[in-house]
Amino acid sequence: MAEFHTLDDIDVSGKRVLVRTDLNVPMKNGVVADSLRIERQAPTLRELAAKGARVIVLSHCSRPKGKREPSMSLLPVVAALAAAVGRPIGFADDCVGHEAEDAIARLKNGELLLLENTRFHAGEESNDPEFAKAVASLGDFFVNDAFSAAHRAHATTEAIAHLLPSVAGRGMAAELVHLHRALDRPQRPVIAVVGGAKISTKIAVLAHLLRRVDVLVIGGAMANTFLAAQGLEIGKSLCERDQLAKARDILGAAIAQGAAVVLPVDVVVAKDFKPNAACRVVRAENVLPDEMILDVGPDTVEQFSQRLDHARTLVWNGPLGAFETPPFERGTIAAAKYAAERTSSGQLLSVAGGGDTVAALNMAGVTEQFSYVSTAGGAFLEWLEGRELPGVAALMQSREKRQ
Repeated sequence: MAEFHTLDDIDVSGKRVLVRTDLNVPMKNGVVADSLRIERQAPTLRELAAKGARVIVLSHCSRPKGKREPSMSLLPVVAALAAAVGRPIGFADDCVGHEAEDAIARLKNGELLLLENTRFHAGEESNDPEFAKAVASLGDFFVNDAFSAAHRAHATTEAIAHLLPSVAGRGMAAELVHLHRALDRPQRPVIAVVGGAKISTKIAVLAHLLRRVDVLVIGGAMANTFLAAQGLEIGKSLCERDQLAKARDILGAAIAQGAAVVLPVDVVVAKDFKPNAACRVVRAENVLPDEMILDVGPDTVEQFSQRLDHARTLVWNGPLGAFETPPFERGTIAAAKYAAERTSSGQLLSVAGGGDTVAALNMAGVTEQFSYVSTAGGAFLEWLEGRELPGVAALMQSREKRQ
């Protein structure tokens, strides 16, 4: 992995430091409903303030499409952000222009200010150089701590990093280090778990992982497509019939590249998809025409656990079953708990990411036991696909320019 500068490489005392965060968090009745992403970024803001910086926080929120939309203001986030950082945080009603300039001019060393939603300006998402210059003029340094937005080539994630001395925040640095350890330079054997509903949305992920891992575990509804591709009867199960050939191609590629593909050997089936539906465990080849597969069975979890016993690195994206609907969470939770146990014993590096994955790990109560759990959604998925992330690439290029 190319190197990048961090907070350790800049002297911020008395300096205006622009920090790109991702405060696009779930809201309910005007209050933050899930503060995990905010808490992940608080250490960077707290450290900068403690070092005497004048901290100016940038973020987007939702999709206002370049127009001011009051319902998408960042103002309701201020209280949660201040609580996470442990310091008062001011708010400016714009991220450029007189509102922002005047508020920044009043900042004292160690104080923090949140600027309004960057996407209220069309220049943000179009990566407009003039808008980037306007934002950059407000600071002396740029810190990117928003890995979850790094897959977007936007003005405050990409263009601005070419205009100011730029470094990675603590959250961004931790993400990059763990992702690098998981796939770029892993300890082997490496296992990847890929779940979810559709193979069509993760073809690029599967293709890239096959070149990097020793074992690929496929779960969730997308496993049904692979079972059907092998000629198994899957009843009423969710299946992408138009992707059967692609599934067979992936299985063939795995053989050619020497990677093992693990599919369910037993499954939990029901005739109705609803909470607490009557269900039974059957071998994967014994699904009846009026049944649907909704979870993996205990033998499949045991198979996964045995593979994990010999693994040194685990990358996880996607649940093994319909975990939101009981009792179909059991397979995912059992597998997650075993992975957490192996991690806690020091025998496994475990890196997980994706919205459903984080929710499943939270349900299992093992999020803190994994080596690293990414709060990024699209950025994590694009990393699994092997794609360059513009926000990260800009940080690397900034370092090269300063050497």
